Amino acid sequence: MDAFTRFTNQTQGRDRLFRATQYTCMLLRYLLEPKAGKEKVVMKLKKLESSVSTGRKWFRLGNVVHAIQATEQSIHATDLVPRLCLTLANLNRVIYFICDTILWVRSVGLTSGINKEKWRTRAAHHYYYSLLLSLVRDLYEISLQMKRVTRDRAKKEKSASQDPLGYSVADEETEWLQSFLLLLFRSLKQHPPLLLDTVKNLCDILNPLDQLGIYKSNPGIIGLGGLVSSIAGMITVAYPQMKLKTR
Repeated sequence: MDAFTRFTNQTQGRDRLFRATQYTCMLLRYLLEPKAGKEKVVMKLKKLESSVSTGRKWFRLGNVVHAIQATEQSIHATDLVPRLCLTLANLNRVIYFICDTILWVRSVGLTSGINKEKWRTRAAHHYYYSLLLSLVRDLYEISLQMKRVTRDRAKKEKSASQDPLGYSVADEETEWLQSFLLLLFRSLKQHPPLLLDTVKNLCDILNPLDQLGIYKSNPGIIGLGGLVSSIAGMITVAYPQMKLKTR
């Protein structure tokens, strides 16, 4: 109970809960819409999804400042690739949150002279760029982790070279693809924060891909992806050691 209280006391924790609720409603609505007699339930889910989405915008109002701080921190990363990817990703997040704030101003009726579709598309573009750059960083970290696992495996094989039955990935997996997937699995298994970050970014990018018409999905896939991403985000908020660190 104490852990849950600490989690919900954080703005990010509450946002993740709201986000998980929003995408759960989207997923359930997609699953129930084709079924007869579920019209009232679908309508209630749609209203709840809309209300939660509006509530989340309040939590995101201060995220511009957090994104600027994250940009300042990423500039000091020692490794060139993460520094470049994260800095550009965070700059795009700054612009995305600015667009999101403008859309919020329009939605609450403070002004009517804002082109909603224009700013929504602009926000989707910058959100997409931010996630794409984050995924490039994830792929770079995965490649480093795979090299590390391969090097450690080679050392073990060398020390056991006198044993003709010594373990070898090449012996167990004769095909290149199988060997690659096995190495990828072991690399991510040894680095849970990297796995969580990669899964989160892959799930998140489905939404802007659909909005921009790059890869069309249905609400069920987007809802499932958003739910998985929200759970991954909740884990990193509840357990900060599971957040991928910037080197």
